[in-house]
Amino acid sequence: MNMTLTQVALQPGGDLDGFRAAARRLIGRDTPPGQVIWTSEGDLFGAAPEGEGAPLMLPKLTGEIIPLVVCHNDPQRYGLLYTLIWRLTHGERHLMQIASDPLVHRLYIMAKSVRRDLHKMHAFVRFRQLDLPGGGERFMAWFEPEHFIVEATAQFFVDRFRGMDWAILTPKGSLHWDTRTLTIGPPGERAAAPQMDDFEQHWLDYYEATFNPARVNPTVMKREMAVKYWKNLPEAEIIPRLIHEAAPRVQAMIEREAEMSTKRNPDKAVAAMADQTPKSLDALNRLILESVPPAPFSPRAVLGEGLIGARIAFVGEQPGDQEDIEGRPFIGPAGQLLDRALEEAGIVRAETYVTNAVKNFKFKPSGKRRIHQTPTTGEIKHYRWWLERELEFVHPHLVVALGATATQALAGKAMPVMKNRGATSAFGAWPGFITIHPSSLLRQPDEAAKTAGYKAFVDDLKRAGALAA
Repeated sequence: MNMTLTQVALQPGGDLDGFRAAARRLIGRDTPPGQVIWTSEGDLFGAAPEGEGAPLMLPKLTGEIIPLVVCHNDPQRYGLLYTLIWRLTHGERHLMQIASDPLVHRLYIMAKSVRRDLHKMHAFVRFRQLDLPGGGERFMAWFEPEHFIVEATAQFFVDRFRGMDWAILTPKGSLHWDTRTLTIGPPGERAAAPQMDDFEQHWLDYYEATFNPARVNPTVMKREMAVKYWKNLPEAEIIPRLIHEAAPRVQAMIEREAEMSTKRNPDKAVAAMADQTPKSLDALNRLILESVPPAPFSPRAVLGEGLIGARIAFVGEQPGDQEDIEGRPFIGPAGQLLDRALEEAGIVRAETYVTNAVKNFKFKPSGKRRIHQTPTTGEIKHYRWWLERELEFVHPHLVVALGATATQALAGKAMPVMKNRGATSAFGAWPGFITIHPSSLLRQPDEAAKTAGYKAFVDDLKRAGALAA
């Protein structure tokens, strides 16, 4: 009996979109797995089936496994996945729950291997700096993944190093980011990545100084960071020597400890820490600008602005998209609404101080847009020290919290805005006042609600102005 073979030619590497489209078409034509040849090396037995196949209704767990296995380096990965889909759509709906099934077991092992490879790439990529003509900076890294995971890691590195011009070269593909556009390119060569930069020598000095010889455990080190990754890490060059010297260093530490004085002077330690505290608002702002925000925040900090000693300091949530671009607080739609309300309340903005509880813009990319994301409790705590020091330098008569995030940052705990609206003593050293954030008015569903909300907001500002006076 003649059996017609169908070839499906996919892109090299992990072609998830191509596989999904082909699987839909093949299932739509009821093509058994044994009649399909999966390849990325040209047409051997005829063209792949054309046309759009209907979406496949598969168990949720399958949708989690498929993107991982597609990235595996096993040439049989597509055939195995299509066999799984065929069985799921031909009477074995609960197949994924049978962990002892040889196919399911093999796919789970493959997915686990890819997850591990993704984690290793996230953890072990090391950038080195290149000085470009004209004074620019570019950072490059070399990494050798086991599987086709380069594209799958792209968003992680974009989110984490959004403000850097960087490239990651691997034998399986490359990523290039110029602070605005991500390009996925062909495989790179290790020789194209720099082998050392000025920062690395400082890193090696720090690593050696903090290396604890008393806790050396080569077995654990190799388990957590496989030896195959060592050659791409700068500290790998000195690890063998540090391990070799561990025993003598431990003995020396024991001997020094026996000779050390047990007297301690805590006053000196406190004084040393105090010396590191910024002595002015300008010094504090320099620290804020130099700090690296947690992902997924914009790298650009937006500082407060206004009068030192102002009667009123307004604290908002965080910069928005427009504030992040121009580097000034409250200049977007919410800021324009605040200006209008301040004018109606008889408050001159130029005579106040305006800042945000969180100094960087947190967002989620959506095409060319950046969608605002509300800071978490941990992120608010991360910035709270900056805000407290900032208000100490400004020394306002009254601090007005605009919205829930500002209220939580100032009070140190969550406080419902509508329930606590008005004057408050919850802000510690500063007389406080809680009101809504003007952006909430922009989100009102109808004009009547927006008008009523705006009037109440202006009334709040009038009360705050009277308290400050």
